[in-house]
Amino acid sequence: MQYIGFFTLLVSLLICVVVGTAFFWEALRSGKNDQLKSLAWLEKSQMVVFGIITFSSLILLQALWMKDYSFSYVFRHTDDFLPMGYRLSAFWAGQAGSMLFWLWVMVLMGFIWLFSPVYKNLPDRTKGFFWGFLFMVQAFFLLMLTGPSNPFLIMDPAPVSGRGLNPLLQNVGMLFHPPMTFLGYAGFTIPACLALAGWVTGDQRSWLFQSRNWVLFAWVMLTGGGILLGGWWAYMELGWGGYWAWDPVENASLIPWLISTAFLHTAMIGKQRNTLHRSNLVLICLSLITCFFATFLVRSDVIDSLHTFGGTGVGFPLMALMAASLVFTFFVALTGKTDKSAVDNFWSKQGMMIVTVWLLLALALIVAMGTMWPVISRIWTDSPMGLGPDFYNRVCLPIFTLMAVILCICPWYNWKKGISDKNSFFIVCLVFIFTMVGLWIGGIRLLLPLVAAAAGIAGMFSLVLYIILNSNVRRRRAGWGVYILHAGVAMIVLGVAFSGPFQDSRQLVIPKGERVNINEYEFHYVDFEEILTPGVAIYEARIIVYKDGSEIGMLTPQRKLYRNFDSPYAEVSVIPSLGTEIYSTILAFDQELTITVKINITPLVNWIWIGSVIVCVAALLIMGRVRIRNKEEMDPELRAP
Repeated sequence: MQYIGFFTLLVSLLICVVVGTAFFWEALRSGKNDQLKSLAWLEKSQMVVFGIITFSSLILLQALWMKDYSFSYVFRHTDDFLPMGYRLSAFWAGQAGSMLFWLWVMVLMGFIWLFSPVYKNLPDRTKGFFWGFLFMVQAFFLLMLTGPSNPFLIMDPAPVSGRGLNPLLQNVGMLFHPPMTFLGYAGFTIPACLALAGWVTGDQRSWLFQSRNWVLFAWVMLTGGGILLGGWWAYMELGWGGYWAWDPVENASLIPWLISTAFLHTAMIGKQRNTLHRSNLVLICLSLITCFFATFLVRSDVIDSLHTFGGTGVGFPLMALMAASLVFTFFVALTGKTDKSAVDNFWSKQGMMIVTVWLLLALALIVAMGTMWPVISRIWTDSPMGLGPDFYNRVCLPIFTLMAVILCICPWYNWKKGISDKNSFFIVCLVFIFTMVGLWIGGIRLLLPLVAAAAGIAGMFSLVLYIILNSNVRRRRAGWGVYILHAGVAMIVLGVAFSGPFQDSRQLVIPKGERVNINEYEFHYVDFEEILTPGVAIYEARIIVYKDGSEIGMLTPQRKLYRNFDSPYAEVSVIPSLGTEIYSTILAFDQELTITVKINITPLVNWIWIGSVIVCVAALLIMGRVRIRNKEEMDPELRAP
């Protein structure tokens, strides 16, 4: 089966290269109004490639299902004791499998796009160039899968069992976080290729309307899968006790999110005022290119991270892909017409949005430079050092706080100039000021958390009030969806402002049967249990928690020792709350069953997860049927109030 799987990848590569090259040759030789004979071949080829890549993926999935250790990939990432869900999720646990999954998602999206109503109304030349660009990206992934990242390598003779899946990946987050992240990464290929195709054929604006749902879907997947689930997984795994450590690969997923978020704002201005065409093209292409950058960081030895696969020969090709994509994007952008000014007056809604865009891009640049600092610093030193969380917190958190303040006041500005409702604007400012005073009296004296928390509370109040007072917003699903989305962002700001600086973390040694106190909480260590299974040994402590003398729940943190791994791994236990969450993990235990346990008391951390879910659901509400209009018309569903 390995030979069949590899042969199907080779056939797909041949189709993409031959058909794509044939199209570009015909397009260069034909006139702008000539009918393209190769278009039908492009469309049929995408259907064939989708079928072939699906067949290849099923071969690997079947090998994982059947525990076929003659597949080197199956041997390295599974064993006989792995539950079925994690065994199948091993598809995207390793480098080769994850690249195949990304490719499959990409060809699936191309297949769906082929039958969409929007696609059917595109001009033939735009269709042709879209497929030409998409085939180039697909061919690159196929080249990697048939070369340095082959998922169909053979083990001969076949081992009796496998090495097993990394225990860090045996978490429910593994079932959702990577595939959603890849859906986000691959989702940007459709609007990016469509934007380039539109510019090459002379239509610099229509693609904004045509790709709206694809951009929103990709952004939601990257937000929910790459940011929300990634943060939750980090919080619940290994006993770290945090949701964001500024790890290089965490940063890599943040960069395309920041750039795509900036694009969502410039796209809205572009639709409103028929401007920022060049900026929109560059930003949507950068969203995809930085997804390649994230892949590059995971699959090369350029930086050290718990997330990386190590160098396997795909680093240099990915660098070449990023460089070529960047050069081509700017070449196409510079050949278009010059945009008119995007802002008539700074003190307007569009002015606030432009400031937000620049702040988002500044954050993306800072995070990218900080992540690559070990590489950059090699220019002048033989001992390069990475930048730790302190650097990012000092530089990035003030910018995030400024954006939170803008979030409070932006809704009340008119699109062109001035404030639309001065009374409501004044009320929001008073809420912000009184909240700061109240938090200061309550004991919050750190400036950034104080301002951010006040901005989060005032932002939620401001956005809900705006929806209530504006009937035009309430009448349109996309209208109130936008403001609910930003209210979710304000909720996240509030959660981050409290959960980070005001977390109380203690490391305690507790003999069995003893009690310890942290502030108003009492922890009673009542029992310890050993659970043995063929694949893993589980050691679980049971700790009853009291607050002000009343029982509020039980913590059951665990240490797990997996059969094929020497080091023990932690399993976190929490008592969730909308207020203060109690978080625990066992660090060690001895023969007398005395445990060393880490206890975190974290305020408002669950507001981050709730706010993130609200953001994703609201973004999906904005999606809807794309009306096929003349390119000179506005799309009323996305017209901001």
